[in-house]
Amino acid sequence: MTSPIISGASQAWAALGADSSLLDRVSYGGPSGGLPARLPVMELARATVAVCSLAAAELTSVRTGRPVPRVRVDDEAVATAFLSDRLVRVDGRAWSTFSPLSRFWRATDGWVRTHANYPHHRARLLAALGVPEYADEEAVDAVSQAIAGLTALEVEETVYAAGGLAVAARGPEAWAKSEQGVMAAGQPLLTTARIDDAPDRLLANAALPCAGLRVLDLTRVLAGPVATRTIALLGADVLRIDAPQLPESQEAHNDTGMGKRSTTLDLRQAADRRLFEELLDAADVVVTGYRPGALERFGLTPEALAERRPGLVIAQLSAWGRYGPWRERRGFDSLVQVATGIAVLEGSPDSPGTLPAQALDHGTGYLLAAGVLRALTEQHRTGGTRLVRLALAQTAHWLVHDLAPAPGEDEGFDAEHWLTETDTPMGRLRHALPPVSYDGGPANWARPPGPWGTDAPVWGGA
Repeated sequence: MTSPIISGASQAWAALGADSSLLDRVSYGGPSGGLPARLPVMELARATVAVCSLAAAELTSVRTGRPVPRVRVDDEAVATAFLSDRLVRVDGRAWSTFSPLSRFWRATDGWVRTHANYPHHRARLLAALGVPEYADEEAVDAVSQAIAGLTALEVEETVYAAGGLAVAARGPEAWAKSEQGVMAAGQPLLTTARIDDAPDRLLANAALPCAGLRVLDLTRVLAGPVATRTIALLGADVLRIDAPQLPESQEAHNDTGMGKRSTTLDLRQAADRRLFEELLDAADVVVTGYRPGALERFGLTPEALAERRPGLVIAQLSAWGRYGPWRERRGFDSLVQVATGIAVLEGSPDSPGTLPAQALDHGTGYLLAAGVLRALTEQHRTGGTRLVRLALAQTAHWLVHDLAPAPGEDEGFDAEHWLTETDTPMGRLRHALPPVSYDGGPANWARPPGPWGTDAPVWGGA
């Protein structure tokens, strides 16, 4: 009988179109009690890190000509990494991951969750509900009163219409019957495609699987940056590009900016667009994490990218998927949990609950990195511009419907084993060590994060 531990990884590895015999290279161990939940969160975490590690090992074999290295997945390392955004410290200072207006609220007929971590989302939430720009304590009281007089769906639609973020809490049955839920259920965990006949780009011999590769990182909190952080660990030159008019959290970047450089470019400005085009001309991978339509208006469709840079690997991430009535909606892990029934399943009769980590983000991030690594392997072997697509809602469906918990989960867990400290321009940084591991692979990132958005828009720091 197939072990559930192998089952989650085998499902994800099959979705990546990989050789199932390589799963024999993976072994598991370590205390597994770090992500306690009713749903099989530890299995999701273990499986996504396993396939990412195996994809890295496979690409290492391609680059070195040696057999695929063995992979060891340590559950304690995995759990620590999935909690990395909560464990990061700078000079002992913790990061408050959610603002006071990012929380559950009681509506007339149920619950609704809002997301207002960014100032522009906060302002849109208040405007949609007719609440003045109060300080946080007053704003919490005013928002609570406003939502208490509306149904959860009224809040959801009103706030989204104003460009904010709010989602009514649904049970899994209600989500499964919704148009978006039906379409999400019909999707695979992820999709991979060859979109043209571009020639292969033979990868030179290198000890690290992504050495010499250039990655444009067009992602924001949290899944996309987790993926590109992992690719940076494996040797890639990763340059994150943000729009200067969109605020970003330095605290978030302290966690997910490991191994990368970060700059800002305004693609609406001709000079910045020329700089971006120059970077694209030398890129090997482009990873995007914006809602569908946000980057396409700049001509950054997969087809246009393939025409401009044949043989590119393109990875696209969204919250709700590129289909259905919610395809252009903004979304975050916490909101996807609420929409898909996870919050109800993890809650109590009195209130919704949450997963022990932002597991949809972290898990999708490792799947995204695995998809890029496998696409690089296949591009090296047979060519073609490669496209990888994932959505948090599809990962949520996998968690709720397809995964089974491993037997005998151990309650022992000590994150300190997998935390380290390093000096950075911001101060002494405590961060989680990478869980992606294989024989001979890197144990830590080559560089710590720097101040967000301050690097030059050039490859290799030249």
